[in-house]
Amino acid sequence: MLPQPIENIVIHDLEKAGFARFGDVIESGERPFPINGGNCQRHHNLGRLSFDKLGCPGVSIFDAKIRQFPYEFKLMERHPLGSQTFLPMDGGQLLIIVADDKGGQPDKPVAFVSQPTQGVNILRGVWHGVLTPIAKSGLFAVVDWIGDKANLDTYEFNHRFRVVR
Repeated sequence: MLPQPIENIVIHDLEKAGFARFGDVIESGERPFPINGGNCQRHHNLGRLSFDKLGCPGVSIFDAKIRQFPYEFKLMERHPLGSQTFLPMDGGQLLIIVADDKGGQPDKPVAFVSQPTQGVNILRGVWHGVLTPIAKSGLFAVVDWIGDKANLDTYEFNHRFRVVR
């Protein structure tokens, strides 16, 4: 049996402009305003959350294994009924793998790496890799769609991708 080909993917820094078509970078710094008698700065409405009316938004905690580089994968998923937000709870860093849709399946994946102070909101229906923490902790608060309907499409590529630094 011939070995499966592996396609390398280079990581991009997670920045709002480069990630916008896939979702939102959740971070402080843009036009906060004071609340709580001036004792707190609110960084308001940082993600485009979207949920099908058959369910509701929910908050969960995910505790994922830390992954190492090079990181290889074949599987991607998407959630057609709601966006999915990942917020590090312990300063962890996240490898975010996303792809445009091409005829109902993911196109070539793109990889981003977050900073410890960044979270990410993946838009509804966007193809993405599984939760992939790469540093410190795999503990994330997750805001996503909760309901009785199936909210997961998966796709497995015929070959593997390797994310390299």
